[in-house]
Amino acid sequence: MKRKATMIVALLMVVASLGLAMPASASASNKGGTQQIGGEAIPVDTCNGLSSLFTFEMTGSLVGCWYTNGYEVVQNTRSGVYQERGTETFVGCLVEDGVEVACGSFDTTYKFTAKFAPDGAEIHGRCQHPLASGLEEFLGATGRVDFKDVVETGQFFYRGHIDLA
Repeated sequence: MKRKATMIVALLMVVASLGLAMPASASASNKGGTQQIGGEAIPVDTCNGLSSLFTFEMTGSLVGCWYTNGYEVVQNTRSGVYQERGTETFVGCLVEDGVEVACGSFDTTYKFTAKFAPDGAEIHGRCQHPLASGLEEFLGATGRVDFKDVVETGQFFYRGHIDLA
């Protein structure tokens, strides 16, 4: 499994560095400053033909694919407290009012915290993803993407901000 995740990350980095998977931005004049973001992450088996440990199709302000590269369990108690951390990659575009502001890829580190019932059902969960590095038009970008699990509906919503260099 670790080898598969490593291969996916390597492939994503090659594709992103060649600019083959991302369209050019429609408006470079929108680039710069802080961009507030929000939308939904939809779990899928594959996105753009690639899969990972957890794969999401991103809609809203981020349009593209979100891939989980690896993770480790930090805490998992009998009372249902769960915590993990890992790394993820987004490949796609930041969109504002239907206009592509920046396209490329960025990596995040993340911390997931949740509470589970004794039967293993998630009661609540959330994730914090600070940006770690970027390529293409996300080169030098900073910010954070926060996910919230809506366990009643099985949906994953995100919000946050990205500061473009």
